[in-house]
Amino acid sequence: MDLTALENVLGYTFIELSLLERAVTHRSWAHEKLPGETEEKIRGAQNESLEFVGDSVVGLVIAETLYRKHPDLNEGSLTLMKHRLVSTTTLAEVARGLGVGEFIRLGRGEERSGGREKPALLADAMEAIIAAVFFDSGYQNAASCIKHIFAGQIERATPHESNDFKTMLQEKLQGRKLAAPTYVLLKTEGMPHSRTFVVEANWEGGSSVGTGRSIKSAEMMAASEALAVLGGGESISDEK
Repeated sequence: MDLTALENVLGYTFIELSLLERAVTHRSWAHEKLPGETEEKIRGAQNESLEFVGDSVVGLVIAETLYRKHPDLNEGSLTLMKHRLVSTTTLAEVARGLGVGEFIRLGRGEERSGGREKPALLADAMEAIIAAVFFDSGYQNAASCIKHIFAGQIERATPHESNDFKTMLQEKLQGRKLAAPTYVLLKTEGMPHSRTFVVEANWEGGSSVGTGRSIKSAEMMAASEALAVLGGGESISDEK
């Protein structure tokens, strides 16, 4: 499997290329290509445990970067900016920009269902790739890689754009003499260590859906989508 083009867009050359190969291997491929193997070996060939580490590495690097870039911001503003930058939507956006989808190894069923374009799958692969860099040569190189590939998203992340969308939505509905919105958890996807939550925001006359790595961030995403529908703000997922 030639991953040179992926290394080029990452701006990083692997010492142990097998780490990158594992990072782009979905569980559907591992189960299909390794029939009869032990569950332990199948887990060792796919990217789910790498996602677990990548999630933490990305979160730490983004938190550090935002703190250094905005030393005077309060914790709430920094937290909202971080939630946005590490969300499934942003991770998938970064992955699409790098063309990660074309490198992912998928089973036939996942391929037929459009797996290469699924936001959650792309986000998971992106986290796994970051973890692969981390294990290949340490935190500093992983941090450099993240800052390189997230540069555009970090630059656009401002305190103003990271407002509390749930509060904004409630205030907008109150201004229209409507009841506060309610949030319903529709489903939870992924392994226990790497969950993606899907939440629906409901208000009189409409609804919207958001996804996130926590219920709180999924609710925030749903609220931002609702504001876009109501004409009160720009949807997070629509920003490029």
